[in-house]
Amino acid sequence: MNYYPICLDISHRHCIIIGGGKVAARKAQGLLDHQARVTMISPELGVESTALHDAQALTWLDRPYREGDLADAFLVIAATDDPEVQERIHAEAEKNNILLNVADVPKWCNFILPATVRRGDFSLAISTGGKSPALAKRMRQEMESQFGSEYGVLLATLGALRPLVLDLKLPHEDNKQIFEQLLHDEMVIWIRENQWHKVIEHFHKILGDQVPLDCLVDIQAQCAHPSAGSVDYE
Repeated sequence: MNYYPICLDISHRHCIIIGGGKVAARKAQGLLDHQARVTMISPELGVESTALHDAQALTWLDRPYREGDLADAFLVIAATDDPEVQERIHAEAEKNNILLNVADVPKWCNFILPATVRRGDFSLAISTGGKSPALAKRMRQEMESQFGSEYGVLLATLGALRPLVLDLKLPHEDNKQIFEQLLHDEMVIWIRENQWHKVIEHFHKILGDQVPLDCLVDIQAQCAHPSAGSVDYE
C-alpha cells in the first residue's frame, strides 16, 4: 500500500475508539494529546482506559460496537482483535468515507499512524507502510537520541518571531531571506547549552531594532521544562 503522508488537525473533532484495553488507551491518549473529543466504545475498560474515563478525558459507551456508531465520527480507531467486528467497522467507515485505522490489521485501514518523536510542536514521523512496526520503533528510538527538547524550544522561538517579521510588510523574498538568516547553524547548540545571549545577539544582528524580542522571555523557560514525547505505531 502506498500511503500519502499528511498531518491532520483533529482538535475538537469527534474521534471514536472501539475497544477498551491497553492499545485502545494508548491510541486514545494520542488523540487527546491533540485536543480531540474522544468516545470509547467497549463493554469493559482496562486499567489505563478506566483512568482516562475517571479523569473525564473521554466519553465511554458501555457496550459493544453497533452499526451506526460511526455516524458523526471524523476519525475512528478500532482496537479490537475480533475479526468479525473489524470487518463490520471497516464496512461502515468505507460506506461513510470515515478515516479508519484498525490496529495491526493494515488491510482494513485507510490510514496508518506513524511512529513519532515530539518535542513541543516539533514532530518527526516514521512510517513503514504497515510492513514493520518494529523497524519504525527502532528508527524512532534512534531519532529520539538525535533530536532533543532544544528543537521544540527552537521551533517556539522561530514561531514567535515569524508574525512579527511578517508585520513589517516586507516583500516576500525579503521575508524568505530573513527567516533563513534567523536559523543560525549553531542555534540548536546555543539553546541546548542555555546560551541565550548568543541567540539574542544573533537575532539583533539580523533584525536590528525593527522587531522587539521581549516575546522570547517566556520561551526561555521551556529550556527548564521541555515538552517531549514519542509514540510507537506503524
